[in-house]
Amino acid sequence: MLKIDGITRRFGDVTALDGVSLEIGQGEFFALLGPSGCGKTTLLRILAGFETPDAGAVTLDGSDLLGLPPNKRPISLMFQSYALFPHMSVAKNVAYGLEREKLPKSEIKQRVSEVLETVGLAEHGNRRPNQLSGGQRQRVALARSIVKRPRLLLLDEPLSALDKKVRADMQLELKRLQHEVGITFVVVTHDQEEAMSLADRIAVFDRGNVRQVDQPVALYERPRTRFVADFVGANNLFEGTAGGQDALETEGFGRLPGTPLDGVEEGAKALLGVRPEKVRLGEPDDAKGLRGSVLDVSFYGGVSHLSVDVPGQPKPVLVAVQGASTTQPGAEVGLSWEPQDAVIIPVGQ
Repeated sequence: MLKIDGITRRFGDVTALDGVSLEIGQGEFFALLGPSGCGKTTLLRILAGFETPDAGAVTLDGSDLLGLPPNKRPISLMFQSYALFPHMSVAKNVAYGLEREKLPKSEIKQRVSEVLETVGLAEHGNRRPNQLSGGQRQRVALARSIVKRPRLLLLDEPLSALDKKVRADMQLELKRLQHEVGITFVVVTHDQEEAMSLADRIAVFDRGNVRQVDQPVALYERPRTRFVADFVGANNLFEGTAGGQDALETEGFGRLPGTPLDGVEEGAKALLGVRPEKVRLGEPDDAKGLRGSVLDVSFYGGVSHLSVDVPGQPKPVLVAVQGASTTQPGAEVGLSWEPQDAVIIPVGQ
């Protein structure tokens, strides 16, 4: 539905976007994920019409989008701050865009009523924004965005102002609403958990470039670049050379088991990534794996995180185990994993 082709945007000496190309399908929940300053919000502003690219094209259903002014694009943008009118009621906030289009009052009333019902605010239509909780204000902003029935809804860090529990509830709510209203959602976020829980597909941005586009599980389990492996979730990274079909050859640790990505040539410089939950704790004299001493144990309710100092590894190895760990700081442990649980990535990608 949406095709972004070679979009470049520069601000003086800074290249915010460097030839970015993406394709987003009808009804898809698509996330733009990356650290601050990577270009994802600039791309969102270009789609909304608030920025003009230096090069490239954007088409919506095959028609040029960049030639249309912002108010003529079939797109809604939900701002990070929500930008609600404080002097207007919830219903008036939601109706504002429809009133500007001079639609019949009966149609406006019906559509506002329907969308407030959809977001669970049917009983709050007469309240002002300052009488609502953060989560409710977020729903009003969302209702105002979808009441115009856009082809595309852009969300800029939509949940960043909410506390953790409300944010988790609203993630489920956003996903439900997206399926219910059938609008294509594009969300900008630096929160990996948010992107992974919401999106059908994720584009990972780094310094104005797209490093990988994939479904959440594939992105997590099979990162194709060093940046993605390090940025998306916690990861233990080891450097060496590809040692065939199931190992990385390292100077300090010998052969470490792993599965190479397609295109990794034997003998080439490579990186092995293994997630903390895939690392097994064992006895320190276990000949199959690494050996180290436990630096710290942190309990997070359903899972414990252990930080293990392995001589020769610049960063501690992270291990995640279910429940409360009985291992104490200072204990000597062995670490191992199965080849299919680690991925070997070409260095330089």
